[in-house]
Amino acid sequence: MQNRPAPPSSTPIAAYELASGLLLTWACAAGAGAVLGLPAGAQFAAVLVYLGMAGLILRAWPRLRQSLGAANRVTLLRACLVAVITGTAWFPDALAANALPLAILSTAALALDGLDGWVARRSGSTSAFGARFDMELDAFFILALCFAVWQLDKAGTWVLAIGAMRYVFVLAMHPLPWLGAALPDSFRRKVVCVWQVGSLLVCLLPAVSATAATAILIVSLTTLSISFALDIGWLFQHARRLSASPQP
Repeated sequence: MQNRPAPPSSTPIAAYELASGLLLTWACAAGAGAVLGLPAGAQFAAVLVYLGMAGLILRAWPRLRQSLGAANRVTLLRACLVAVITGTAWFPDALAANALPLAILSTAALALDGLDGWVARRSGSTSAFGARFDMELDAFFILALCFAVWQLDKAGTWVLAIGAMRYVFVLAMHPLPWLGAALPDSFRRKVVCVWQVGSLLVCLLPAVSATAATAILIVSLTTLSISFALDIGWLFQHARRLSASPQP
């Protein structure tokens, strides 16, 4: 007798995974609230941030009956930690009182950033969705850290430009579609990204003064601006080469 393939599952596995992430975010926020004395508002804000993330994930992952996969679950775990950090950043007093524990939590989130890629390669589950999920979470994490540093009065509002620069670049793709072309892999780009996160984490530490933080972050903003300028220059030249090449 010939075996028939199993019918597709009717269980919304991805939705359950996202719901588990919501419970984990709430548990982490509640645990941090109990241990660190975070206000209830910070816990509520963390849950709201996660719900926003989950909504965007559902929009990009319509196959609810299919699991997100091992690597994306690691990224989802990182999203839970980022949500807690972002929720706390809205409350300057709680942030200032717990800057060191939150810097440690941010370091754990950074460590998971390397783990999800390793899991994807190890399990053979690399995908365009996973790469985009990881990249977007990195961008939001940097913006959240910029906001936290600003809330701690370690730097002026200009520090938000570090986290906002990529979003401005994405918005610029609408009037300038040539900016949306695929960029070649770049070791320089990876180093600059790690430097942004590392410098922001250092600036969260209570031992780092506002003067030292400002100096560190000026270097970060300068290197990031140069990196974006190099990429934009490459994209512009690429667009010119395409327009100059004969059409088939």
